[in-house]
Amino acid sequence: MQTLALRLYGKNDLRLEKFDLPTLGEDEILADIVSNSICMSDHKAAAQGPDHKRVPKDVAQRPIIIGHEFCGRILQVGQKLTDKFRPGQKYSIQPQLNIPGKEHMAPGYSFHHIGGQATRIVIPREVMQLDCLLSYEGDAYFKGSLAEPVCCIIGAYKTSYHYKAGEYAHQMGLQEGGSLAILAGAGPMGLSAVDLALHGENRPACLVVTDIDNSRLERAASIFPVAAAQARGIRLHYINTATAADPVAAIRAANNGQGFDDVLVFAPVPALVEQASALMGYNGCLNFFAGPSKPDFKAVMNFYDVHYMGHHVVGSSGGNTNDLRDALRLSAAGRINPSVMVTHVGGIDSAAQTTIDLPKIPGGKRLVYTHIALPMTAISDFDKLGASDPLYAGLAEICHRNNGLWSTEAERYLLKHGKRLEADATL
Repeated sequence: MQTLALRLYGKNDLRLEKFDLPTLGEDEILADIVSNSICMSDHKAAAQGPDHKRVPKDVAQRPIIIGHEFCGRILQVGQKLTDKFRPGQKYSIQPQLNIPGKEHMAPGYSFHHIGGQATRIVIPREVMQLDCLLSYEGDAYFKGSLAEPVCCIIGAYKTSYHYKAGEYAHQMGLQEGGSLAILAGAGPMGLSAVDLALHGENRPACLVVTDIDNSRLERAASIFPVAAAQARGIRLHYINTATAADPVAAIRAANNGQGFDDVLVFAPVPALVEQASALMGYNGCLNFFAGPSKPDFKAVMNFYDVHYMGHHVVGSSGGNTNDLRDALRLSAAGRINPSVMVTHVGGIDSAAQTTIDLPKIPGGKRLVYTHIALPMTAISDFDKLGASDPLYAGLAEICHRNNGLWSTEAERYLLKHGKRLEADATL
């Protein structure tokens, strides 16, 4: 069977090509991909090419398929796997394989016949042996694609810890019924963190979300209203720290003047880390989620409070397979809405330039439908484009009814009416 795929040959050398997939092995699976979301890691792999630790040195001669946040349907199952998987089943994958001796190998970076920017792939035995092909029961493919970034936040929440004075056992996870501050939390990943705090496990009693952009805070409040959080027993506050004379005092005031059990930092800014240090209460945990680009990134922290107040710091940047299962489960059950991360939608023909230009494009997640031809387009531009294009007009109307968010209905409309580069494979 043939596939149409975006292959990496070298630094920023991405080519959309059609080629034959190999004959399916007895411990492999043939699958159709419907959606893939673009990650900053894809941009780094494209920019660095063979210098990237996950990309093979011979990529110019043996190109890899890029992309690792994908979801689709199983088409054919190798003989050894028929007891666990079946054609027609929806799936997602855990791309962090951690193969002994080959820890850097991962789909989307290292393999020739599996990667997210493709219409069809062969899922190899390495993925199957490590139990990294995961069943997905949700109603939309894009939610399965976004399970990987959601699982990173789940992993961050699980990485945080607390302990009781005089005891040495760490209690992992957010402090249930405690207080949580999410700093720089009105961006795409921050919104997903808010979603999980409100609807996931170990929910806090008080949640404060900060940002320096009032329009982003207003958008966050329209997606997660204060009244809806209150109905769930959570006091939710949005604070613009750019307009506060004393940001720390303003944030603490929302928590009845008290320090916080958990503080998450979503932007690599020294002032935010210092703010987080001042916000923690007794036994408070600072989770530095933001990944700095500078290897010498530093910030001041109060070590008097480390000694006497039990303040501690953790950092996290990914989730494991169980975290991904949790993300798929929560999404399929409708408890969380990963669409809060999506700001742009496009087809596979737009994936190469979008991957290369990713840091220059403002917004959140860029979602690709691999069988569709469509420029990478901001959801906020659907209205304007709809004046001359009925496809965008239809998408704009659907997104308006869904509070400006991408949705299952929008996905189905695009898959039905969008220009096809390739038809979905038949079962």
